Amino acid sequence: MAEFVQLGDRMVEVQLAGRGIRDRRVLKAMAQVPRERFVESGFEEFAYEDGALPIANAQTISQPYIVALMSEAAELKPADKVLEVGTGSGYAAAVASRLAGSVHTIERHADLARIAALRLAAQGYDNCVVHTGDGTRGLPAEAPFDAILVAAGGPTVPNALKSQLAVGGRLVIPVGAREDEQSLLRVTRRSEAEYDEETFGAVHFVPLIGEHGWAEDGTRAASNHIPGRTRFRSLPEMIGAAIEPLPALEDPAFGALFDRFAQCRVVLLGEASHGTSEFYQARAAITRHLIEKHGFTIVAVEADWPDAAAIDRYVRHRASRGSGERPFERFPTWMWRNTDVAAFVAWMRKHNEGKPTGEPAGFFGLDIYNMRSSIAAVLAYLDGVDPEAAAVARERYGCLTPWQREPSTYGRAVLTEGYRKCEAEILRQCQDILKKELDYAASDPDSFLDAAQNARLIASAERYYRIMYYGGAESWNLRDTHMFETLGHILDAQGPRSKAVVWAHNSHIGDARFTEMGAVRDELNIGQLCREKFAEAACLIGFGTHTGTVAAASDWDGEMEVMQVRPSRPDSYERLFHDAGAASGFLEFRRDESLRRCLLEPRLERFIGVIYRPSTELQSHYAEASMPQQFDAFLWFDETHSVRPLGPEHRPSGVPDTYPFGL
Repeated sequence: MAEFVQLGDRMVEVQLAGRGIRDRRVLKAMAQVPRERFVESGFEEFAYEDGALPIANAQTISQPYIVALMSEAAELKPADKVLEVGTGSGYAAAVASRLAGSVHTIERHADLARIAALRLAAQGYDNCVVHTGDGTRGLPAEAPFDAILVAAGGPTVPNALKSQLAVGGRLVIPVGAREDEQSLLRVTRRSEAEYDEETFGAVHFVPLIGEHGWAEDGTRAASNHIPGRTRFRSLPEMIGAAIEPLPALEDPAFGALFDRFAQCRVVLLGEASHGTSEFYQARAAITRHLIEKHGFTIVAVEADWPDAAAIDRYVRHRASRGSGERPFERFPTWMWRNTDVAAFVAWMRKHNEGKPTGEPAGFFGLDIYNMRSSIAAVLAYLDGVDPEAAAVARERYGCLTPWQREPSTYGRAVLTEGYRKCEAEILRQCQDILKKELDYAASDPDSFLDAAQNARLIASAERYYRIMYYGGAESWNLRDTHMFETLGHILDAQGPRSKAVVWAHNSHIGDARFTEMGAVRDELNIGQLCREKFAEAACLIGFGTHTGTVAAASDWDGEMEVMQVRPSRPDSYERLFHDAGAASGFLEFRRDESLRRCLLEPRLERFIGVIYRPSTELQSHYAEASMPQQFDAFLWFDETHSVRPLGPEHRPSGVPDTYPFGL
């Protein structure tokens, strides 16, 4: 039926590919096998839901994700001979039959084996042979096998099954002393006597009953009473073994850790709060290295375009506009007016000295908020290049004049008839500037990009503040889409070989599809959009900490405070990293597939913005995410410290009040 085909396709996309199954052959096999044909009568409508379903004899048909995970872990090849232990409904054997040359499947319940054999034959899975017997003994007469998959959890890995593997063969089996302590293992036979063992995360299976598994009463079978207990590495131990130690931030070896991302078009660097010094320092060190060694020329940050444009003029040794207005004077001032940013800005200016046109590194803002300065920038630009157009622009922007300082109140105002035409006038102004691109850009392309982007910002901001009045995901999506499109305009302006480093919060640069943002609230973000556009040429690096201090406010527009960050929750990703024992480190998820799979299951992750409320931390600052899918890599600092806002004591004698930005 077409309905089941659609459900199957959605299962593959959301439950399998969406949770990290990458083997295209496995995804294709899961799409081909009609799961509704293997469930009990009356359960067909639930066949493609994300869960196990009951069958006879107190057994289950496994969750689709688990079938795909085990199939992928077994690395089945077209010529392989496979043994499956625990036939159940026959569904997993059918999937394996699409991936391997032949499948022998064994079931201890004779009635289940009979029904499964009929189902498999009726569906034309002729390379499947169903046996009845004790699966823990395997099938010695058919051995050796290239792969063995066990669909029930045993106390240990049965030696009888290990011995029936061919050299190079893979055994995938859940193992644990109790059902709620099972881990999915892959045992690979390297020689007659040598086996490697990997873990693929926590699972929950029915008990493996038989001579080399559990007895019917839940105790270990007599032949399986082995002194002691096999000890599997915990998740913190796995993280501790995989995480790369960080050199000092000022050590060139720190920057060299990120040479692996040199070929990316976009490297996105996150932060777990807007007020943590180590995050700014690390991003600065990484960015310096990518600029100096690998030709990155764009630093695009979660800041307002007109404020960042003032910094860009300073670092690229371009003339100041002389407005006398200091950048980043609006709440939260400490986010960009701090000693770490000042040091990086000073480095950029020095790095750019003497650089030929087109080579200097620029500093650009992606955000949407400073509408007032954007209007002023557009008018100032048009006054210089096209006074008649400037007069028209002043008239069009007039409807926004009352809200330039407090645009968040604009959404209420546009409910009245008199202001509903404002959007059309603002969009027309943006279009007029862009239509004259060739004329304007010929004399000064940098100034044109600045004016054009300010015009885009005004148009986006008008809509943003209008829809923000109603709340919901649309305002967030508009903001992040604007930031992503701004990044695209900058890359386009600098040519097809341009490369960018993005600084923004984890909530913006991590892929929203693998967090509560996307899964629950239908929100997208820059990280998701960059992955969709640039694929492997985009790298998303998250940042995290366990405890320390942070610069934040208790309420919006409140005073900055240095607050103590509470130790991370026991059920969070941050606690796993803390328990791993590393003071700092870098983890690239693709370098350890076993660990990546173990971390896939969503758990809590902490997000602190410019507001921090420790008393309601769980509700205010934690959300569920699947970290290995949200990020490509993760930078960890166990204890961190607050940024230091710029003050008079940071200004050398003899320089103007506008230090460090030279305005």
